[in-house]
Amino acid sequence: MTKRNDISLSIARDVQAEGAPRAWQRMLSGRRLDLLDPSPADIEIDDIAHGLARVARWNGQTLGDHALSVAQHVLIVESIAAERNPRWQSEWRLAALLHDAAEYVVGDLISPFKNAIGLDYKSFEVRLLQAIHRRFGLPATLPAPVSAEIKAADSIAAFYEATVLAGFEVEEALAFFGAPGGISPALAEQMSSLQPLPARDAQQRLLSRFAELASAT
Repeated sequence: MTKRNDISLSIARDVQAEGAPRAWQRMLSGRRLDLLDPSPADIEIDDIAHGLARVARWNGQTLGDHALSVAQHVLIVESIAAERNPRWQSEWRLAALLHDAAEYVVGDLISPFKNAIGLDYKSFEVRLLQAIHRRFGLPATLPAPVSAEIKAADSIAAFYEATVLAGFEVEEALAFFGAPGGISPALAEQMSSLQPLPARDAQQRLLSRFAELASAT
């Protein structure tokens, strides 16, 4: 089925639901993603990269001329996870790169707000991420050891983002994110001088890295 036909089917679903509250997000690709029942057919990496490059980590409360984008964050997490797991196959590295991909639709809510909203938000986010995984040939639910390693890499990234850019004291970051272990001195030094990228650069780097990993998966 062609991309045009896929988009036509998506629009047809919207027409059939005319009169109901709108529950879809229109993407620049022309896709319309049903937020209540996300279909892998309506998910495109170009939309994900564009959105994540314009979603700010830490609610924008970071140093620098540019926001630290989720696109840059997932690149960081993938590099940390890959260094900690040098024998990983490419699909797990792709999963690390896409671990926050749902935020291209839902945004990057800070943890305190997620906790206030409760489990309904989390279940919505998980359902969308599962659709993203299926779209790109990944298991809907990752193996527990892989998920644990991605979470560990995410916490390491958060520690450095917090202390380098978001104004956290080291002791405070240690309490929330734990000690950033398991990475080389070279990567730790690179993280210690972290600088936010312009949105366009982060978007292009994410697309390039996705293409490399997807072609090897």
